[in-house]
Amino acid sequence: MSGQEPDPIGAYTEAATASAATVIRFYSTSFGAAARLLEPVVREQVRSIYALVRVADEVVDGAAAAAGLDLRTQLEQLDDLERETERAMAIGFSTNLVVHAFAVTARLTGIGTDLTAPFFASMRRDLDADPLDDDEVAAYIHGSAEVVGLMCLRAFIIGSHPSPTALAELEDGATHLGAAFQKVNFLRDLSADWVRLGRNYFPGVDPAHLTEHQKHLILDDIDLDLAIAGRCIPHLPRGSRAAVAAAHALFARLAAKLRGTPAGSLLTARVRVPDAEKLTIAVHAALTSGGRER
Repeated sequence: MSGQEPDPIGAYTEAATASAATVIRFYSTSFGAAARLLEPVVREQVRSIYALVRVADEVVDGAAAAAGLDLRTQLEQLDDLERETERAMAIGFSTNLVVHAFAVTARLTGIGTDLTAPFFASMRRDLDADPLDDDEVAAYIHGSAEVVGLMCLRAFIIGSHPSPTALAELEDGATHLGAAFQKVNFLRDLSADWVRLGRNYFPGVDPAHLTEHQKHLILDDIDLDLAIAGRCIPHLPRGSRAAVAAAHALFARLAAKLRGTPAGSLLTARVRVPDAEKLTIAVHAALTSGGRER
């Protein structure tokens, strides 16, 4: 029998981290493929971030409603999740394993409520049926996607100490990449968002009568976000570069497929990249994502 003292919090955190990985493995094959290219420590942190994001999304978009919760109860559940997340970030512990894993990552990487509060505000907005205007869409994208990119960046750069100028450039790239991901999802999930949920993230556009011109304008905006983000990838730490390059390439491919899909078809079919092609993209990213850190 070993004389080594047990480490209860270490074991608990390990279980929490494993639970976060299970959430990601179950819900997102695309993210899982890219995350496998991260160095192990960063991979755990990023999975913990995305697991909390996924749980919040299920409160407003999936499992909670399927369980029979009305909008008021969904909102209460989301508020409870935010309070528990903030408390865990403050004290370093939660009885909710996904929240605990996130809190450990947040305390390690410096993620604060300046990033989590906008995220939960955007999730809360999904429970509001009122139409979004341009400013509200921008705020929604910031909270639901850009801050998630910034959270992941905190994990990517821990221990690398970029200069203030380099950090500002990396943050700009992270926000544009997060925005691009969200806008791609808006377009390819047009059917589910509009037909099933009655949501429209494109003010001034009638989703039921999306034109080719409107579709191409949306994709031009996405391509600009991807271009800005792509210029920053070579300056990420090596342990994160291939994974980000793979995710960037995957969403660029999705954008290209959306551009080639008739606008009228987006209400009836969800565009996707086949698994074999995802693997090819990931391998290519791993082999070609060079660059330098600053």
